[in-house]
Amino acid sequence: MLVVAPHIQIPPAELEFTYARSSGPGGQNVNKVNSKAVLRWQATTSPSLPEAVRTRFLAKYGSRLTVDGELLITSERYRDQPRNIDDCLEKLREMLLSVAVAPKKRKKTKPSRASKERRLDSKKRDSTKKQNRRWSE
Repeated sequence: MLVVAPHIQIPPAELEFTYARSSGPGGQNVNKVNSKAVLRWQATTSPSLPEAVRTRFLAKYGSRLTVDGELLITSERYRDQPRNIDDCLEKLREMLLSVAVAPKKRKKTKPSRASKERRLDSKKRDSTKKQNRRWSE
């Protein structure tokens, strides 16, 4: 079970792993061991994802999805399969955490009276400074 947040938990049945030969470190072993992990996850149809989180996820990471709505995450950072699997899961967890909480709505505020006065005073000061630079006949 991949636990992202208390309200987001993805069961292992939704995650599909495939393995390939890695281009990373491994010496002579690199040509005969499938240590690269490829994680496939149906982001568009996953029942584990709340609808609001799914919308934010698709808005942020929609360009990373395949035509079928699958998210592909690969890892070949490590020389062994289990660590690359854990790395893929951690990448997915970080992606989901980044969209798990809705961003705060911006409250419109008006500039205070004092800030308006400061702005106008500085404009007057700059204006007189530039007027004094002018050459008069």
